Amino acid sequence: MLKILIADDHEVVRQGLERILLKEFPDARIETVVDGLDLVKRVMKEEWDLVISDHSMPSKTGIEALVEIKLHRPQIPVLILTMHPEEQYAIRALKAGASGYLNKNMDAAELVTATRKALMGRRYITPELAEKLAELVNSPTPDLPHQALSNREFEVLKLLAKGLSLLQIGEMLSVTPTTVSTYRARILHKMNLTNNSELTRYAVLHRLIE
Repeated sequence: MLKILIADDHEVVRQGLERILLKEFPDARIETVVDGLDLVKRVMKEEWDLVISDHSMPSKTGIEALVEIKLHRPQIPVLILTMHPEEQYAIRALKAGASGYLNKNMDAAELVTATRKALMGRRYITPELAEKLAELVNSPTPDLPHQALSNREFEVLKLLAKGLSLLQIGEMLSVTPTTVSTYRARILHKMNLTNNSELTRYAVLHRLIE
């Protein structure tokens, strides 16, 4: 029996994905979790044929969960879903071992295609993303400062740039404000910036936030 685990903190999204997949794979066993921490726990406890995970979730992002999953269960294909522009996280997700990176605006046929490819051990990326990745490979420009950040640092950068406080970010990421402050210091050092205003200008200039 095909076993698929879906992780997303929005019930409507979970139900929609499950409905699409059951229409294509009526005999599949599909279960859901609501955050990255539960996702990792379930993967550690049971065998799964496929994991489909949102990127932005409480406790752990989809990419953070992906890193842990691949460390312990490298054979499990993982598809990452997001509302963010593909180029922001796609390379990070693919480097971490994702079998595909999909925008939530996709249609049902694209989800099914990506699922089938992942189950066959292949990767799925959209034609648009493939073109953007090709541009990055062929670009003579050096890496941008934010590309040197860890996945968690990059997440904190975006939240700081949106004007969230250390307390708000800590609550979203299930860490203490002190930990967020440590991330902020690392980000500023790596990017050679001095304050949140500069972070925000950088994020807007490079279209990291809307």
